[in-house]
Amino acid sequence: MKYFMIYITAGSYNEAKRIADILLRKKLVACVNIIPKIESAYWWKGKVEKSSEVGMIAKTNNKHVNEVIKKVKEVHSDSTPCIVALPVTKGNNDYFKWISGVVGK
Repeated sequence: MKYFMIYITAGSYNEAKRIADILLRKKLVACVNIIPKIESAYWWKGKVEKSSEVGMIAKTNNKHVNEVIKKVKEVHSDSTPCIVALPVTKGNNDYFKWISGVVGK
């Protein structure tokens, strides 16, 4: 797979903006969508927890996936942040060319 969408959650809108800015400034991603409010329910330390989170979808190529994961883990406030790289199998080739133009080939 050449292109990836990386799904990330953050504890607040400000944290999501900070993470997005870091990834964009380093040209690890071409774009980050910030989804302001997600209600999450999950298992943590033996019990079900519920919280509000902020979602992010970052677009990049396979060259930068591991760097994105590493950088998000470095700057994220959670000890176990959600960072999931999803391969893109089809889409708008012009959009993919734009991603490559931003982050390189």
